[in-house]
Amino acid sequence: MLRISKLTDYATVILACLATGDQRLYTATELAELTRLSPTTVSKLLKKLNQGGLVSSGRGSHGGYQLAKPASQITAAAILDALEGPFALTECSSTHSTCSIAGSCHVGHSWQRVNAAIRRALNDVSLSQLAGLDRAPLNALDLRPNSTARKEVPLTRMPRSR
Repeated sequence: MLRISKLTDYATVILACLATGDQRLYTATELAELTRLSPTTVSKLLKKLNQGGLVSSGRGSHGGYQLAKPASQITAAAILDALEGPFALTECSSTHSTCSIAGSCHVGHSWQRVNAAIRRALNDVSLSQLAGLDRAPLNALDLRPNSTARKEVPLTRMPRSR
């Protein structure tokens, strides 16, 4: 099953909190209170987000954290990369593949296509959209085989079953 880690989910909540606030600096303690996450978890994630270039930090008595760039320029792919490393479904999908059967494998190319499609989709969703700040509709990509153009269609909500 493809699933992001709980820490990546929490990091996205922290980033969304920073995105919805004004451009001031937030302390780790403030972010822990606002997100209802433990201060230890928030500090750990802020360190990773800082190393990944998604947040910047200021030191001293007036220090804290803020987004390193506008929320509209931070993608879901960048968030995943910062927390979990580059996205790769299979060994041969990673940039530094060490697959021992790559020369005789007949499925690797297909998995690489799937990996690329997911990567494009992750790059198409911004932190602004994740945080609910950008009210523009998210679009679904046309991922059918042999589709030469990326056709985007509006996503609709599924009706709830009763």
